[in-house]
Amino acid sequence: MSPECRAQNPDTAEPDVKALLEGAKTIAVVGISPREDAPSHDVAKYLIEQGYRVIGVNPVRSEILGVNCYPDLKSIPEHVDVVDIFRRVDAIAPIVDEAIEIGAGAVWMQLGLEHEEAAQKARRAGLCVVMNKCTKIEHRRYFGRPTL
Repeated sequence: MSPECRAQNPDTAEPDVKALLEGAKTIAVVGISPREDAPSHDVAKYLIEQGYRVIGVNPVRSEILGVNCYPDLKSIPEHVDVVDIFRRVDAIAPIVDEAIEIGAGAVWMQLGLEHEEAAQKARRAGLCVVMNKCTKIEHRRYFGRPTL
């Protein structure tokens, strides 16, 4: 289990979000959209600008924002530190199953997304879990870029 998971608050099962963001290098954005007005597009663009290696997961596009996209997590040919989920709640459990299967370090359910059953499964498998938070907002909170 990663240090940021070991530092979880046992009452909330929240990892140390700052440590998670500091340690992450590769983030798979599941549900990345080519639409510039979509939250997944905006967050992916921000993460790229911050120096993260972003990989898109989109079943119909091979490239968005100049990064490769894959139809699912299992198709990604490299290790993923964080799986950043921008999908409906009913799609979360299978995504978490794939994240466990590929050995991802964490699953991050974006603002407005929570799935406790999938979160518990991920934690039991040793993954960090963040729910109902935005990676862009949290990054700005900890690393000094104010939210616009």
